[in-house]
Amino acid sequence: MTRMTSSARPLLNRRLAEFGTTIFAEMSALALSTGAINLGQGFPDTDGPEEVREAAVRALRDGLGNQYPPGPGVPELRTAIAAHQQRRYGLSCDPDTEVLVTAGATEAIAASLLALVEPGDEVIAFEPYYDSYAACIAMAGGRRVPVTLRPHEGSFRLDLDELRDAVTDRTRLLLINTPHNPTGTVLTREELAAIAELAVERDLLVVTDEVYEHLVFDDAEHVPPATFPGMRERTVTIGSAGKTFSFTGWKVGWVTAAPELVTAVRSAKQFLTYVSSGPFQYAVAEALALPDSYFTAFRDDMLAKRDLLAGGLAEAGFGVFKSAGTYFITTDIRPLGEKDGFAFCRALPERAGVVAIPNAVFYDHREEGAPFVRFAFCKRTGVLEEAVKRLRTL
Repeated sequence: MTRMTSSARPLLNRRLAEFGTTIFAEMSALALSTGAINLGQGFPDTDGPEEVREAAVRALRDGLGNQYPPGPGVPELRTAIAAHQQRRYGLSCDPDTEVLVTAGATEAIAASLLALVEPGDEVIAFEPYYDSYAACIAMAGGRRVPVTLRPHEGSFRLDLDELRDAVTDRTRLLLINTPHNPTGTVLTREELAAIAELAVERDLLVVTDEVYEHLVFDDAEHVPPATFPGMRERTVTIGSAGKTFSFTGWKVGWVTAAPELVTAVRSAKQFLTYVSSGPFQYAVAEALALPDSYFTAFRDDMLAKRDLLAGGLAEAGFGVFKSAGTYFITTDIRPLGEKDGFAFCRALPERAGVVAIPNAVFYDHREEGAPFVRFAFCKRTGVLEEAVKRLRTL
């Protein structure tokens, strides 16, 4: 018997009513149906290091992680994460009390916001922002307050005065992403110092998404906000193996923070996935211990691909913003005589056989992002060369 529902109340929780199918699902489906090259969704088209993959196979065969791993994550991975933070940034973390393994960075963001935000709290995020930020703030009952990164001299920059003005007595948390998806902006040491001063002055919590920490180019540097005075005790730092080791399907992420913050985040996380990715956790522990030469070669490879795609986009007539980090390039379609990123991206597979993402989906103020389109360059060189060739037909 079919259960009748009241037409007076929608089935979907009203907090999620504004969120439909993600743009990534829509555009990836379009890529499949048209045979277009998918430069929309940010996943590599090759696997990461063979020794890391073999470590996962070895863990499976040895029975490591095939049953529920410990709630906070396997000790080997928590120890490796702590060692990584110490070696890279001089951040000392206790593996037992200050590290939490999650089902990718997406769960880390969700658990952090569900744990730390109450209904009515304001959360400031830099617009454009990854779409899960808005959904997670909504699920927590918070109110998102966008501070817009705007084009300035060939890249997107933060207006610190606008950020200060956005903070009110209701502001609970700053949600920061650096290196920044989708714009490729890397916040400078000076900008981060100013953000830290503001957070300390107004007693704000900070959640910082640093999944692209190993992908910074040219003269940019990645500086974790937790390294600044007064920030260690108020900052939740989020990392991920997927972007650094090209195993996005493994969904291994983590949180590092002071014990009180980790305890709070774990309280929410345990009722989401509880645990995940058991054998992969052992493999990621080995991946984090790879020599510096791996991380350097990985960055250099992505830098060459960035330059290849950026040059091709410029030749095709796009306005191209400099990507100082991540594996994304944001472009301006107005030089092509276009102004609507949604319409442009939906037509692009038929016009040129390439899929991209309209940046407007990452904005509350859709008009701010209307003429901007994001391309991913985490693909094989031959695929990028073919995409550039096709885009020249525009």
